[in-house]
Amino acid sequence: MQIVRVYTGDDGESHFEDLDIELEEQGMAGAISALWPAKGVMFRTVSGDYDLDFHTAPRRQLVVNLHGSVEIEVGDGSVRRLDGGDILLAEDTTGRGHKSRNVDGQPRSCLFIPLADD
Repeated sequence: MQIVRVYTGDDGESHFEDLDIELEEQGMAGAISALWPAKGVMFRTVSGDYDLDFHTAPRRQLVVNLHGSVEIEVGDGSVRRLDGGDILLAEDTTGRGHKSRNVDGQPRSCLFIPLADD
């Protein structure tokens, strides 16, 4: 399974990285990853005019896009679109951060999963 990571580089800017999450086959039960310790779950909805300028992630967290799309822009101008079902690992808690905005004026719902401290 692949997820998108946003992290702060040595230059103080946010960058993208594609991460492959290793899954172990479980026969008829499918495949599953190792446990990721988390602190809880938060649900979020944003309106279709959602458009945040540069900001850092408030904590290390997974963001699971449930419905709607979001564009994430990092410091070098690279943009990624995340649609329903896509997962972002937000780790750019320092530096300039990233921009995020809704796509096509549509509302979006997502699930935040704050991760336990390393």
